Amino acid sequence: MSSHDPQELRRGLDNRHVQLMAIGGAIGTGLFMGSGKTISLAGPSIVITYAVIGFMLFFVMRAMGELLLSNTQYKSFIDFASDLLGDWAGYFVGWTYWLCWIVTAVADVIGIASYVHFWLPDLNSWLPVLSAILLFLALNLAAVKLFGELEFWFALIKIVAIAGLIVLGLYMIATGFTSPTGTTASFANFWNHGDLFPKGLMGFFAGFQIAVFAFVGIELAGTTAAEVKNPEKNLPKAINSIPLRIIFFYVFSLIIIMSVSPWDQIVPEQSPFVTMFVLAGIPIAASLVNFVVLTSASSAANSGVFSTSRMLYGLAEKKVIPACFAKLSSNSVPANALIFSCLCVLLAYGVLSLMPTAMAAFTVITTVAAILFIFVWSIILISYMVYRRRSPELHAKSNFKMPGGIVMCYVVLSFFAFILVLLTLEKDTLTALLYTPLWFVLLAFGYYLSTKKRKTA
Repeated sequence: MSSHDPQELRRGLDNRHVQLMAIGGAIGTGLFMGSGKTISLAGPSIVITYAVIGFMLFFVMRAMGELLLSNTQYKSFIDFASDLLGDWAGYFVGWTYWLCWIVTAVADVIGIASYVHFWLPDLNSWLPVLSAILLFLALNLAAVKLFGELEFWFALIKIVAIAGLIVLGLYMIATGFTSPTGTTASFANFWNHGDLFPKGLMGFFAGFQIAVFAFVGIELAGTTAAEVKNPEKNLPKAINSIPLRIIFFYVFSLIIIMSVSPWDQIVPEQSPFVTMFVLAGIPIAASLVNFVVLTSASSAANSGVFSTSRMLYGLAEKKVIPACFAKLSSNSVPANALIFSCLCVLLAYGVLSLMPTAMAAFTVITTVAAILFIFVWSIILISYMVYRRRSPELHAKSNFKMPGGIVMCYVVLSFFAFILVLLTLEKDTLTALLYTPLWFVLLAFGYYLSTKKRKTA
C-alpha cells in the first residue's frame, strides 16, 4: 500500500522522463518555427548566437541545480527564491513564470495552427488550437506519470527527426544534391563565400531575441524537482548534458540546413526544417518533418500547461493566492490550476488572433516571453549569490557546485542586460519591451494587496 500523501505532489517521474524532458525543453518552437526569421536576420552567424546563449544558460541551470540539491525542502525555484530573497521574490517569480509559460503556450499554439495549415490551408485556426488545449488538459489531469510519458515520446520524436535531418543533409552534401531551384548542397553555402556575418554585427545582434526564446523551458527540469525520483542523481545528469545537446541540436542542424539551402533563400515566415525538404523535392519528407515540428510545438505547449499549474500550486501553498489552486485531484494533480491556465491560454490566443500574420503575433509574443524568462533566470542567479553569502558551509559540501561561482553569475547577468538592450533595435521587439514592465507594476500592486490582507487576517 502506498504511503503517499494525497495532498502532496507525487514523485512519478523516472530518470528517462527527466532526461528527455530536459532535451525537449532545449528544443522548442523557437528552433523549429523561429529559426527561419533568425537566419534571415543574422545569416550563418546565427549558429554562434545559439551557442553563446546556450553557454550562458548552462550556468543558470548549474546554479539552479546546486540550490535545489542544497535543501530537499525546495520543490522549485519559487521555494529557494522565497527563502533566500524574501516572500516578494517567490510571489514575483512564481507569477512571472506562470505568465512565461502562458505566453509560451500561446506562441506554441500559434505554431500548432500554422503547422496544421501546411496540410489544411483553409481550416479555421481555432479548431486545431482548441483541440490541442483540450487534449493537453485531459492528459495533464490524468497523472504526472502520463505527462512524463507523453513528454518522453514527444522529445524522442524531435531527437530522431533532427538526427535524421543531419544524416540526410550530410548525404545530400556528400553527393552534391541539386534541388529543383538549381542549388547544389555544399558547405560553401553555409560559409557564404567566407562571410559568416553578411548582415554585419547589427544583423548578428538582431537574431538574439527569437534565439533566446528557443531556449525557454530549459529550466523545466528544475520545476519538476518535487516530482522526480532520486533528484540527487537525476537532476545533475539532465543539467550536465545540456552543452552537448545544444551543439548537436542547434549548431549542427542549422549548419546542415544552410548548407543544403543558402541562408538568403530561406523564407522567414516558414520553418526551414520543412522548407529544406520541399526545396530538395521530397514532399513526403516535408509532411513528415511538419508532423515533427507539430509535435514539438505540442510538446512545448504541454510543458507550459504542466508548469503553469505547478507555479499556481506553489503560490497557493504559500497562501499568496486563493487556496483553491492548491487543491489536488485524486491523482495528486492540481486540477483547478490546470483548468485556469488553459482558459488563460485560450483568452490570450483570442487577442493575438487579431494580428495581421501568424509570424507578427509570434514575434511579439516570443519577445514578451524572452523578457519574462530573463527575469526568472536572473532571480535564480541572484538567489544563488545570496545562498553563497549566507550558507558557505552548504556550498562547501555540495557535490554539484556551479562552475565559476559568483563571478560567472555577474557575467551571465551582464549578458542578460545586453540582450535587453538588443531588443530596442527592432520596432516589434521594442514595442514588447516597452509594455512588459506593466506586468511588474501589476504584480507589485497584487503583492501589496496580498500582504495587506494577510496582516489584517
